[in-house]
Amino acid sequence: MVKKFLLSINRYIGSQFSKPRGIAGKASCFIMNVINRAMYKDTIKYVISEMPSSLGRGVKILDIGYGNGYLIQQLYKKSKADIAGIDISKDMEKAAAKRNYKGIMEGRIFLKTGDCCRLPFNDNTFNIITSVNTIYFWQNTEKGMSEIYRVLKPGGVFYNSVYSKSFLKKSPFTRNIFKFFTKKDYIAIGKRAGFTENGIKEIIASKSYLIRHRKY
Repeated sequence: MVKKFLLSINRYIGSQFSKPRGIAGKASCFIMNVINRAMYKDTIKYVISEMPSSLGRGVKILDIGYGNGYLIQQLYKKSKADIAGIDISKDMEKAAAKRNYKGIMEGRIFLKTGDCCRLPFNDNTFNIITSVNTIYFWQNTEKGMSEIYRVLKPGGVFYNSVYSKSFLKKSPFTRNIFKFFTKKDYIAIGKRAGFTENGIKEIIASKSYLIRHRKY
């Protein structure tokens, strides 16, 4: 009985990381903002490195799985690019809109509720796409990557920040909720989607890394 109870609790917590909702969802996003700090820092650094000298002018960014909008907020502060976001949680859309109210009012930030496997954007729309710790939850990984490839402009890049398979498998919250991928898996998925440049940079040794997929 106790084992089943603990299992159900672990599954519930894991589900909050995949689709934050309610008070528990807000709490899980706050926790992710803290523990993912190194990922956000590296993602922002590489996004800025893709910018022209006139930061943000004409650059369009899409963030997949924006949660409470923390990464979008930081990207907007540093780049002033036009930023769109998509997340499957309606509760997170409300939280992210509150956090990014200024950018939304300025007509530079646009938030949607939706699925990355069916992106509501035209072909060749974005210069840069970002995602931090969401690929494990996509309903169809191959379809999600193909959609990202489709909406990226030629020369555009997708920065995907993830935890390693070995690190994730240590957590009691990931069982039956997370999909696990190796570095080779990520590279292979990128190639099958059409990306011809696929590279990996370590963020924290044996724990997390940033995968870069560029479309040509």
